[in-house]
Amino acid sequence: MGKLFGTDGVRGLVGSELTVNLAMKIGASVARVLKEELQKSKLTFLVGCDTRISKDMLANALIAGFLSEGHDILNLGVIPTPAVSYLIKKYNADGGFVISASHNKSEYNGIKVFDSEGFKLKDELEDKVEKLLLDDNFAYNTKINDVGVMIERDAEDDYVDFLKSTVNIEKIPFKIAIDTSNGATSVTAKKLFSKFEVDFSLINCNPDGYNINLNCGSTHLESLKEYVLKNKCDLGIAYDGDGDRALFISEKGEEIDGDYILAICSKYMKLDSIVGTVMSNLGLIKYASLNNLNFVSTKVGDRFVLEEMLKNNYSLGGEQSGHIIFKDYLNTGDGELTSLKLLEIMTKENQKLGTLKNIMRKYPQVLVNLEVTREVRDNFSNIEEIQTKIHEYENILGSNGRIVVRKSGTENLIRIMIEGEDIKEITDYANSLAQYIKEVLKTKSSS
Repeated sequence: MGKLFGTDGVRGLVGSELTVNLAMKIGASVARVLKEELQKSKLTFLVGCDTRISKDMLANALIAGFLSEGHDILNLGVIPTPAVSYLIKKYNADGGFVISASHNKSEYNGIKVFDSEGFKLKDELEDKVEKLLLDDNFAYNTKINDVGVMIERDAEDDYVDFLKSTVNIEKIPFKIAIDTSNGATSVTAKKLFSKFEVDFSLINCNPDGYNINLNCGSTHLESLKEYVLKNKCDLGIAYDGDGDRALFISEKGEEIDGDYILAICSKYMKLDSIVGTVMSNLGLIKYASLNNLNFVSTKVGDRFVLEEMLKNNYSLGGEQSGHIIFKDYLNTGDGELTSLKLLEIMTKENQKLGTLKNIMRKYPQVLVNLEVTREVRDNFSNIEEIQTKIHEYENILGSNGRIVVRKSGTENLIRIMIEGEDIKEITDYANSLAQYIKEVLKTKSSS
């Protein structure tokens, strides 16, 4: 990947890493690259965003850059990321932008780019865009006219109607609570679940620009868990800030992640293969083996999961974090779609999630994040001492455990994940390894 694009577009701290100037330049650069790629004189792109306070500033800059190349924009306003992916094809657009930093805090934002098929932009096209972004002699066009921004007022309804069509149920006999993370699903969840005969309530559904993902949503399940237990709900659903992932709380207050959802859905979809990542729980891998299910592992990032699914025509794939891709319906992860497919299974089987989850035994897993500079993040895997120490722990864990040490694709972090049968033991291992890596990096930086 390049210096600006990570596994999920360009992302950074607003004002210092992600600036108005950069957003405008991204708009113009994407326009130039896609015009050449598609061989079209005039493009139409969609723009959607989540609820961050910086959304309008960055959207206006991005749109200005795109318009400067002589093209048109259809502005969808606040809407989930997967809605943009779906609506690109429905509206016959040439691509789309989403202004969102997903699960990150409100002071961060990002720009995701989709192509005319609703896929995230291919690496080779991102590289071309990046080359333009890094060109010190880049100049905007100044003689453009006959362009404009159109407002699409039916986007929410069109997307919600599509989601409703993906399941074959009308009545959902469960009491559910939905945490919209004060994010993009705050504008669609009520419309969606109102189309079913179901008892549902919304929490964390009052965005103010600053409270997106703030102690709520898929990254902070505590308030949803408390609500589910207090109000005797049968299911809790938690979306992230831009709505492309979902995690769940069972009627017993258990946290149910993407690995459980992949196991449950693969069984009831009667599949022979699923796609996960190197971070997928060992329990999912063993479940697949015991059930003659081909488990395919990729690098972390839903774009890598999707690439594998497309290459071999797999129907289901996803990540532990709640990015689940149902390829027969969408080209990206979708939290609301995932929750509907799960509710369809619960309804048809007349079973709550606390029972459905028992098909898989999850192994304890510990994750430690180390904050580093971008340069260290991108190069730590080349340090021999660190790799030697990792292999030592792998030998200790054997076949009943795993260790994954990798760079984050969206943040300046080194992520250390260890799983095994004894939570105390693997916690000690993870902390010890993290301390060792810190000391090695400190020594390297001072030498």
